[in-house]
Amino acid sequence: EVQLRESGGGSVQAGGSLRLSCTASGYAYRSYCVGFFRQAPGKEREGVAGVYTGTESAFYASFVKGRFTISQDDAGTTVYLQMNDLEPDDTAIYYCAADSATRACYYADLSAAEYDYWGQGTQVVVAS
Repeated sequence: EVQLRESGGGSVQAGGSLRLSCTASGYAYRSYCVGFFRQAPGKEREGVAGVYTGTESAFYASFVKGRFTISQDDAGTTVYLQMNDLEPDDTAIYYCAADSATRACYYADLSAAEYDYWGQGTQVVVAS
């Protein structure tokens, strides 16, 4: 069974940085499609960034504006989301998710419905 676990959330001042981690286990294949999503109170879940670990091909939501970078460790089992220049609007619960079919990465798709395994989420609070 695929399991995803996020870590690295916390509270920072506007302009600060955080690095989120997503560690995967139980995956049958060497490479997989991972996305980071977020959900703020009263808002729908939205995609932030995604990566196909086999090629390290990454894609981002337009609102990231170069502030966030998705990457992975050498083993490809942990995916990171480096978030710089954080703004109060970035406050949300951040989730990582995997698309077992990898279709989402092929189409650079950050629709939550395309991802079938989800972590429990980690809270990010950005104070103004």
